[in-house]
Amino acid sequence: RAQTSATSGPATLRMSVRARGRELLRDGAVGVVTLAAGVGSRWTEGAGVVKAINPFCKLAGRHRTFLEIHLAKSQRVGRECGTPIPHVITTSYLTHEPIEQFLAGENSYGYPGPLYLSPGRTVGLRLVPMVRDLRFAWEEMPQQMLDEQAQKVRESLRAALIGWARATGEGSDYTDNLPLQCLHPVGHWFEFPNMLKNGVLAQMLAERPNLQVLVMHNIDTVGMEVDPALLAWHVDSGAEMTVEVIHRRVEDRGGGLARADGQLRLIEGLAMPRESDEFKLTFYNSNTMWLSIDRLLAVFGLTRQQLGDEALVAEAVRTVAARMPTYVTLKDVKKRWGQGQEDVLPVTQFEKLWGDMTALPDVECRYVEVPRRRGQQLKEVAQLDGWLRDGSAEYVRRICGW
Repeated sequence: RAQTSATSGPATLRMSVRARGRELLRDGAVGVVTLAAGVGSRWTEGAGVVKAINPFCKLAGRHRTFLEIHLAKSQRVGRECGTPIPHVITTSYLTHEPIEQFLAGENSYGYPGPLYLSPGRTVGLRLVPMVRDLRFAWEEMPQQMLDEQAQKVRESLRAALIGWARATGEGSDYTDNLPLQCLHPVGHWFEFPNMLKNGVLAQMLAERPNLQVLVMHNIDTVGMEVDPALLAWHVDSGAEMTVEVIHRRVEDRGGGLARADGQLRLIEGLAMPRESDEFKLTFYNSNTMWLSIDRLLAVFGLTRQQLGDEALVAEAVRTVAARMPTYVTLKDVKKRWGQGQEDVLPVTQFEKLWGDMTALPDVECRYVEVPRRRGQQLKEVAQLDGWLRDGSAEYVRRICGW
C-alpha cells in the first residue's frame, strides 16, 4: 500500500503530467501567439505607441523590450525540449510596419525557431456618436463637479459637441479627418481569425503537421511561458480552450471569471452594468489561453485542409463573429486645422473580445488559476515599481534564455 500511495501521489502525478508535456513539446505540438496589434494607450496614458518594442525594463544588464522577453522565453523552452517553438506575433495596420522593421534591425533577437508576423485583416471605421450616448456619458455617468465658471465652460463645450453630432449625422461614418484618425482596431477577438485569413496558420500547419495547440497571450503578460504541465493538462482535457486566471487585486481592471445563467465563463468589464461590479469577481482574466487548433477550427466549421479556401474562411469568420457581442465605446480624436488650431471630437468605435468565446455553448472551456507573477499584465508604467519589488522581474529574468 505504501508503494502504491507513493507512486500515485500528487508529486508523482505532477511529474507524469510534466513528462507528457515535454514529450508534446519535442513532437512540435505547440506554438505561441503574442498579441501585439494594439497601440498601448494605457501604457502612455493617452499617446499611441508600439508597446511591443518599448524597452521598458533592465534585465540581465540591458534594457529589454516586451518582444525580446517573449522570444527569449520561447527560445529557452525550445532549447530545453530540443525542438524550436514556432512563435507568432500578431500585428495591425498601426503596428505591423514598425514591428517588422524593428525585428529586421535586431535580427529577430537571434530567435532560432520559426517566427511569423500575422498582419491584421480587419479594420473598423469610426462613427459619429448618437446624441443619446453622449448625454448618457456626460449626464448620467458619475462626473467630477468643477467650480461654477469651469462647469459652465464644460457644459457649453458639451452642448456644442452634441450640436456637432446632430448636424453631422448621428451614427454616420466619421470620415472628416485624416485616415488614421477615422480608422480603429476592432478588438483581439479577430486575432485568431486573422491567422485564418492571412494564411499564417495554414503555413504553420504545413511546416509543422504535428502542431496541435496554440498558447495565445497579451504582449504585456511578461511572466507567461510555455509550461509543459499546463500543455499536457490542456491536451488531455479535450477542451477547445483553457483560460489562465489569477486572483484579482484592486489595480486589475477588466473582466474576470463568473457564473452567468449557470455557466462558468469570462465576463468582460465592458459587459458589466456598473464598474464597481468588477471587484465582486475573485478571479481576473489574464487573457492567456491554450487553444486546441482542430477543435477550434471545428467551431468555425473548418478543417485544416480548408484553410486555403479564402471565400470559405471569410464566410466562417463572419458567421462566428455574428455570434459574438459587440462593445461600443466613445473615444476622443483630434482634428487639426493648422496654425496650431485643433478640435477634440467624440467618436464611436466598436470591438469584439476573445473572452466572449467562453460563452458559446459549443466551446468547451477549462480554467486554471496560475501564480500572479505568471498572469499579471503590465498595463501601466506605474505598475513597474511593484513588479520589480515583489520578485516578478527576477522571475522573468530566470525564465528567459538570453
